[in-house]
Amino acid sequence: MFYDVIIIGGGPAGFSAALYASRAKLKILLIERAFAGGQMATTNEMENYPGFEDPVNGYELALRMENQAKRFGTKIIYEDVIDLTLDQDVKTVRTLQNDYQAKVVILCMGASPKELGLANEKSLRGLGVSYCATCDGAFYQDQDVAVIGGGNTAGEDALFLTRFCNKVYLIHRRDRLKATKVIQEAVLNNKKIVLIWNSVVEEIIADSRVLAIKIKDLITEQLAEIKVNGLFVAIGSVPNTGLVSGKVELDRFGYIITDEKMRTKLPGVFAAGDIRAKELRQVITAASDGAIAAYMAEKYISENDGMW
Repeated sequence: MFYDVIIIGGGPAGFSAALYASRAKLKILLIERAFAGGQMATTNEMENYPGFEDPVNGYELALRMENQAKRFGTKIIYEDVIDLTLDQDVKTVRTLQNDYQAKVVILCMGASPKELGLANEKSLRGLGVSYCATCDGAFYQDQDVAVIGGGNTAGEDALFLTRFCNKVYLIHRRDRLKATKVIQEAVLNNKKIVLIWNSVVEEIIADSRVLAIKIKDLITEQLAEIKVNGLFVAIGSVPNTGLVSGKVELDRFGYIITDEKMRTKLPGVFAAGDIRAKELRQVITAASDGAIAAYMAEKYISENDGMW
């Protein structure tokens, strides 16, 4: 089974790449291991995706993207990719069921937020537990929330949330922030932010939504309960690059290094979306990456027409 382009990953980057490549009349296969949308599909309401006056459900948006790609001819299959051969003119993608070959591969496997590992954390995602302040912050107007973490993302999230929230607890397991000095100063000087040092979250208290958190002081081992409506986890993310480790160049955090045209150092291999080393990881930036990757894939195929 030979294709012009194989796209691995069915999130906004993958569907955007599929849409643009299919409209260019290329033969496209998109392989997703689980369900359409990636992280986007786990977001209950999105207010910051252009074109929707009212909040849109992430899973609903994912289905729209999937159906749009199909309408232009993308073939979509749900299989688990187990191996890749990317350093040949003809690329091979092996799943548990089949081998597929293509002129180009676009890697769109995304990244997963690091979790706290608490018992009800997964079930409360979108119901008070969030991993994206810019996505969900506006839903907590005049409410109290907590941010977990001490790096740049946690500091930036806490500052962002003060635009909407009454009070923001910033909880860090150490006695000082890891964020840059500029962010630290901004956090320390913001009267809406309450810093809680040397502490971790032990439990999320909830009924159908988050009601409070139980925290533990790592020095005194005392427990305390804080009433919050939202819990924002900002302890980092994990790129889903296990498949390509040792095959493409990664940065020190494990993200795929590309140029602004989404090209890796391997000819005919592109990467798009949250799996890529970049500053901002949002649905709209993933979709943008996918469009660029598809355009460059079409150009690569056209320029190397006699190779296959």
